[in-house]
Amino acid sequence: MSQNPSAAGGKPVNPLVASLTPLVVDAGVPIASYYVLSAGFGLSTVAALGWSSVVPALRTAWGLLGGRGVNGLALLILIVNVVGLAMSAVAGDARLMLAKDSAVSSVVGIAVLLSVRTKRPLMTVGLKPWVTKGSEAGEAAWERLMAGSERFRRAERRFSAIWGTALLTECVLKVVGAYTVPVDTMVWLGTVLTVVAVLLAMLVAGGSCADPMEKMVKAEIEGGAATVAAETGAVVGVAP
Repeated sequence: MSQNPSAAGGKPVNPLVASLTPLVVDAGVPIASYYVLSAGFGLSTVAALGWSSVVPALRTAWGLLGGRGVNGLALLILIVNVVGLAMSAVAGDARLMLAKDSAVSSVVGIAVLLSVRTKRPLMTVGLKPWVTKGSEAGEAAWERLMAGSERFRRAERRFSAIWGTALLTECVLKVVGAYTVPVDTMVWLGTVLTVVAVLLAMLVAGGSCADPMEKMVKAEIEGGAATVAAETGAVVGVAP
């Protein structure tokens, strides 16, 4: 049975905090690290960009190693990050290192869009716990709806399609910015583009997919409970 994420001592973690923490680590830490290393410690632009990318890569690796099983999306992001960082470090080009971030978005975005045609869209790994609330009843309702509701399956696929489109759009904007905007400006502007893309995807995908799916799961749980109650009452009524 799946459980809601909890902090030490069994206290449930606020879903908003759980959602924003990776964004803070992957976006806020690299920006702060870059300016501290370049302005505070005098590292070159390339070196500062390289070292500031280490924390997000380590976080992804830690999440992958600490999880139960392989998270395809996390593994994909880690591989693209490591390969992109290695290639850009060898090239020694600061603008290429900035463009590397767009490569992460593009590869992940394309993979997410391609997964829409499969039985397991990549973004479902984050969607399902949110919709089911991690409860056993929610998990069971999800499985029933996946088996019997085309509307539910369509919403699941559309959720990944929206996120994939947002990531690809962010990629295009970052590539353009990497070669037209000053490096120091693009360091923070790239993060702004990422945050905007994530927020828009959350807003659109949440309103058009996650919310309706959550309501369908809730209705399925309530319907199942009502059916069990009715069957129990019928059995009691005919008992000798």
